[in-house]
Amino acid sequence: MTKIKYSIVIAVFNRPDEMAELLSSIASQNFKNFEIIVVDDGSVKSSREIVSLYNKNLDISYYFIENRGPALARNFGVSKSNGEWILFFDSDCTIPKNYFFEVEKFLKKNSINFFGGPDMMDKSFSYLQKSINFSMTSLLTTGGIRGNKKAIDKFLPRSFNMGIKKEDFDEVNGFSNIRQYGEDLDLSYKLIFSGKKSALIAKAKVYHKRRTNLFNFLNQMFKSGKGRHYLNMKYKNTFKLFHLFPTLFLLGIVLSLIFYIFKKLEYSYFILSFYLIYSFLIFVLSTINNKNPIIGFFSVITTFCQFFGYGAGYINALLKK
Repeated sequence: MTKIKYSIVIAVFNRPDEMAELLSSIASQNFKNFEIIVVDDGSVKSSREIVSLYNKNLDISYYFIENRGPALARNFGVSKSNGEWILFFDSDCTIPKNYFFEVEKFLKKNSINFFGGPDMMDKSFSYLQKSINFSMTSLLTTGGIRGNKKAIDKFLPRSFNMGIKKEDFDEVNGFSNIRQYGEDLDLSYKLIFSGKKSALIAKAKVYHKRRTNLFNFLNQMFKSGKGRHYLNMKYKNTFKLFHLFPTLFLLGIVLSLIFYIFKKLEYSYFILSFYLIYSFLIFVLSTINNKNPIIGFFSVITTFCQFFGYGAGYINALLKK
């Protein structure tokens, strides 16, 4: 019997349509030495029927559990796995056909314990999804830190595209019981603090749809901001100056409004001029990258949502201590 190389663990909550797209992209891979474990985390909209369509063609298992949050749902999936490596994909991702080729090529040349890869945009994404993708990945935002830069910090893989040796995952007891913030960053920190080696596999990309409306995106960023402070408190010496960028961005807007209210218009306009220049840069770069000024305009909005949500979440956690 061939030993399973990869166990793909997917936690899903109320996303059967996106699960269908993800499984279709995995089924089209030329590389086949993997199993798939789908954990339906208490969904009202079950993915059972979608998974059943692939029973004949893929080594796939489906489990429905009471809602526990993504961290514990993934831990449950790993407990059912048999692979040497665990791969985590978010249910709103799809996988390019060269994904396993790039991972295999990298692992043959490098001795590591866990890895991650970038996310990218697919041409089928909506204007809003393309704008959110720009805000989350551009070097003009904090997004550049997440998947495309190697020198800023030790690379911290995220659960939308993450691989870990099963023995190392078990050694640190997997994901912590976190429902509200940064469970994937928490796992990356646990692995690094236990001496494990991480790597960015730059060509192992996934298509990542992310949120489909601004409210959900803002809420996601608020939780990320809260999580950043909690993780800084939990893991000493992990604070970086760029973590404060969204908070300072938000406070700058507040300060300009205060100056405006107290008739200090020259100070208010001076501060706002920086935001206008920054917005123009976002608009131009996104328009060039996406070849569409509408996406450029939406990218300004999503970037402000990113910073406002993240900054507000960070301040909220800081005040609550």
